[in-house]
Amino acid sequence: MPFLTINPFHRKARTSQNKNISAWFIALSAIFSTSVFADTITPYRAEYEVSRKGSVQGSALRELTKSADNTYILTYQSDIEWMIFSDERNERAKFKISNNQAIPLEYAMSRTGTGPDKQYNLVFDQNKKQIFSSKKKHPLKVDWKADQKDLLTYQFQLRQDLKAGKTSFSYPIIDKNGNQRNYDFEVDGKETITLPIGNVETIRVKRLYDNNKRQATAWFAPEYDYLLVKMYKGKEGIEQFQVQLKQYDK
Repeated sequence: MPFLTINPFHRKARTSQNKNISAWFIALSAIFSTSVFADTITPYRAEYEVSRKGSVQGSALRELTKSADNTYILTYQSDIEWMIFSDERNERAKFKISNNQAIPLEYAMSRTGTGPDKQYNLVFDQNKKQIFSSKKKHPLKVDWKADQKDLLTYQFQLRQDLKAGKTSFSYPIIDKNGNQRNYDFEVDGKETITLPIGNVETIRVKRLYDNNKRQATAWFAPEYDYLLVKMYKGKEGIEQFQVQLKQYDK
């Protein structure tokens, strides 16, 4: 490594070379703070079954892809039928990576089925530091936060933060009504669970609510690159639905 050789008899050369080495390490650090994090992101396709009280009522699909402009697209689709109730949802988030953070650019959601149909879009203008909604003529009247997330991007960030070894998480969210609030989570332990794909070692994460009326728990599997492999939602102790991984492809 000749660029590290320092001549002890020439102080000026040593000083100049030390500066070059320092600059090299600073540049290297900057590279690792962005591109290496992005390089660890693996596109995938994951299929799930959605059940209620042990009976399968539908299916869901979660997919992550990388675009040619170095942005990422995370989509989630679900199709559920239970008795006379039906619900079909499609969510799509576009984001980029900067300083180990997922930066939201666009979010879209549509829902059809029993009851009124719903559809809305959000655009995060990172230059103007404003958020636009398809439901409003003007930018949303919310404080701009650098770590602001949408309803899909925070799920991606939680997974990445879990991979980094974090045990508690808090994300400012813009919800479907354009309201700003925090979603808080904490690691609740490790657990081996049985899924349609077999037994899996997981890290269990619980969402923290202001009261005990609602429950939400998610299980992430390190052997599947910390993918979400199971999710449970309940209200007042009664199961609303459960999602379990049945197929995973990179």
